[in-house]
Amino acid sequence: MPSPVLSIRPFIGARDFAVSRSFYRAFGFSEVVLSPVLSYFTLQNIGFYLQDAYVKDWVDNSMLFLEVADVEQYWTELAALDLPGTYEGVRVTPIRQEAWGKVGFVYDPSGILWHIGEFNRE
Repeated sequence: MPSPVLSIRPFIGARDFAVSRSFYRAFGFSEVVLSPVLSYFTLQNIGFYLQDAYVKDWVDNSMLFLEVADVEQYWTELAALDLPGTYEGVRVTPIRQEAWGKVGFVYDPSGILWHIGEFNRE
């Protein structure tokens, strides 16, 4: 039997590392600085590494899916943060209904696309 899996931690890049670090802290993540060019961000039981590295093709094609229990509630809390009003390039799209559930999108300051969704439970 395989050993239990504990986490998956993707690495994402940043066009401006300082701005992205600030954005993710404002987004609600806690930061652990690992080196001058690498931080680990956590939110409850998930996390990712943010690097001071920018390769346009890589960042432009990076997407993360954050599953939440109640996307409507999460969106209300997210809207209160006014991330687009604080960070240049940040976009937040309205939630939309899909066959599998509901999803909204957040683009970080570098253009990384976050899918924030709730799966149908039926």
